[in-house]
Amino acid sequence: MIEALRDKVIAGGTITPSEALWITGLSNADIIGLFAAASTIRQRFRGDIIDLCAIVNAKSGACSEDCSYCAQSSKVSTGVAVYPLLEESKIIEKALEAKNAGVRRFCIVTSGRKVSNDKLSKMGSMVREVKRTGLLPCATLGLLNKEELTYLRECGLVRYHHNLETSESFFPEICSTHTYHDKLKTIEAALSAGLSVCSGGIFGIGETWQDRVDMAFALRALDVDSVPINFLIPVKGTPLGEHAELPPLEALKIISLYRFILPGKQIRVCGGRVQALDEFNCMVFMAGADAVLTGNYLTTTGRTFGDDLELIRQNGLKPSGP
Repeated sequence: MIEALRDKVIAGGTITPSEALWITGLSNADIIGLFAAASTIRQRFRGDIIDLCAIVNAKSGACSEDCSYCAQSSKVSTGVAVYPLLEESKIIEKALEAKNAGVRRFCIVTSGRKVSNDKLSKMGSMVREVKRTGLLPCATLGLLNKEELTYLRECGLVRYHHNLETSESFFPEICSTHTYHDKLKTIEAALSAGLSVCSGGIFGIGETWQDRVDMAFALRALDVDSVPINFLIPVKGTPLGEHAELPPLEALKIISLYRFILPGKQIRVCGGRVQALDEFNCMVFMAGADAVLTGNYLTTTGRTFGDDLELIRQNGLKPSGP
């Protein structure tokens, strides 16, 4: 049946929620066939180009929100660095470092519910300067409205990142200080402002396969362009600090599932890639991914730019380039 679903997607069809749930039930004996099918779909819709992005943690910690997986919440004690908005020169330094390493997109990330009004103009200036480097500027600045997002687009912002995180039904289990509806409003505002949107979630936080399928279909309905897949890195001091990391084959299976449901979208593997996949990281593109976050994450380490460029080449693929 996996070949039939593969052929259905390649022919331009879409799989149903029940078909997606069937995929989640595949056992390890069938997992290589799933990866091969997902890789074929990736090749058909995304070609052999791997999109690289990098981020800078422009404002860290002291976040008023209570997301249970996050080390930056002010409601937990994790020892994470806490600092105010970095100077523009530091942001551009990090952007140029990424560009010189062959990265195409650069995202400015701030902790907190949303960037404050008095900082929005500073963010606009940073976006303009990142664009002048030749990179595609992205931003993760919280629950912004259409007016604020339109301003940033006019400054040169190309893409806004705002994760759904999980399914609508499971979301209250991981956050109480804002709602799933708040997230939908922000994504819809970004789309309405004419921005490309990057939205996905985090896996291994206690959600079920049904939750994973539900989020994928919600993202399909929103028609976002890029879907980041993050895997929980349990951080001591957070409510999920004692959670076990996802097994590598389960993490890869999630990537393949999302490629089947969202065949034409960028499936971007981000936080937790190194920790969850370990030596299986070499299979990330075989499982259907066509984009990765390279370099370090917000508060944890990732892979070096050079290591990821070599991995892309070893798979016979090509980096997107600046």
